[in-house]
Amino acid sequence: MPLSNKIPPHLTVDTLRRCKIVATIGPASNPMQLLQAGASAFRLNFSHGDHETHRQRLLAIREVERETGCHIPILADMQGPKIRVGKFVNEGIDLKYGQEITLEYSREPGEDGLIRMPHAELLDAIEPGDVLKLDDGMMSITITEKHGMQAKARVDIPGHLTERKGVNVPTRRLPISALTEKDRIDLEFALSIGVDIIALSFVQTAEDVAEAKKLVNGRAMVLSKIEKPLALDAIEEIAELSDAIMVARGDLGVELPMEQVPAAQRKIVKVCRQKGKPVVVATQMLQTMVDSPVPTRAEASDVATAVYMGVDAVMLSAESAVGKHPATAVAVMDRIIRAVESDPNYWEELEERPAPPVKSATSALCQSARNISKVIDAKAIFAFTRTGGSAFSAARERPRCPILGLTPDIENARKMGICWGVKPSISPDLKEFDAMMNWAKDHAVRELKMDKKAKVVALTGAPFGVPGTTNTLKIMGLSD
Repeated sequence: MPLSNKIPPHLTVDTLRRCKIVATIGPASNPMQLLQAGASAFRLNFSHGDHETHRQRLLAIREVERETGCHIPILADMQGPKIRVGKFVNEGIDLKYGQEITLEYSREPGEDGLIRMPHAELLDAIEPGDVLKLDDGMMSITITEKHGMQAKARVDIPGHLTERKGVNVPTRRLPISALTEKDRIDLEFALSIGVDIIALSFVQTAEDVAEAKKLVNGRAMVLSKIEKPLALDAIEEIAELSDAIMVARGDLGVELPMEQVPAAQRKIVKVCRQKGKPVVVATQMLQTMVDSPVPTRAEASDVATAVYMGVDAVMLSAESAVGKHPATAVAVMDRIIRAVESDPNYWEELEERPAPPVKSATSALCQSARNISKVIDAKAIFAFTRTGGSAFSAARERPRCPILGLTPDIENARKMGICWGVKPSISPDLKEFDAMMNWAKDHAVRELKMDKKAKVVALTGAPFGVPGTTNTLKIMGLSD
């Protein structure tokens, strides 16, 4: 049985926090402490750690889930392909402003004025005029000439380049799959241990998403990380195919001029809101808290800005994985989100810019549920759902009251935990409408401690329990 005193306030109906927090698990992390501090979901970063380490971390999260009775989504973040410079004779070279250098496909060490790269596909794809960012954008060069597998370049931003540093090519689509051989092995392992969401790195086109979804085959949600300008150009198609989206501001901030990142973030969030796809904003949200017990005012404002946009979740990376104050970072983020959600302007702005109508019965009912719940001061919207689809559709409308996602499937309950305003709950697999309604009312009062006098709006379908048949809206009192 769940230990009710361990259920954190942000996951209970009466104090539910709408925007979720994804916390990355690492050596500094204690999952129970992070959950109690305000985390809603956890990320396993497959760029670091071996399979056994990830297995043990997942088991620790599932133990927390068992003890608290919460349904916790676990996200496995694939490393993706990484283009890197090769080695150097003296482990590094100095790049000077205006210097002409040579790039060459080779696995031999480079030297002064010569960068050798073990990536034929990069040398094959680049053309004169392309800009290459080196070492997370700390240095920059522009291609001036190209002759087969060799190119000349001009140094625009100088610096000291050491071996194996990353290379970003913002202006060019590289003929590389978003899934490396390592990613494919990691993906199968992650699915075998029961992760709920696969985060796909290096997405360039919708075809990358289609390839991943074919491999996942419905065993988890596929979240596409938007890291490249090319993906930003195809965001409509990528969001349509993806189950969720992440604004991955790390690489996106390298490949785009930094002043364009805020506008890109707004564009991505807007598209996801329109399509009803969960959207997560990530990278450097509370970066100073890796070392400091308090964030900067700018960081607090950054988190708040994302919440005001109506994002489904914000994410912590190094702050919770390797930082000195992991639980404090989560708690600070929780406080910032709650401050925004207690601001009347937050709700007014969400209502002033609702997601545009979708021509479907489910969308029409969910819009009606939002409006009715506000008029009658409903304390919750009950979304009876087998796959989670009705809860996601209800969340798209951003109602003022919490959404209770009722499903008989534990995997789908966990997936709903990433979605704005949704509290997942496991229901029996009943087939009769009246029996399900009676169970839901009893569950709300007995288990969720809702007031017997409360009114709720229920979304369901007929025939009952069949996916994709949401066609019924019912207003009811919990004591009826």
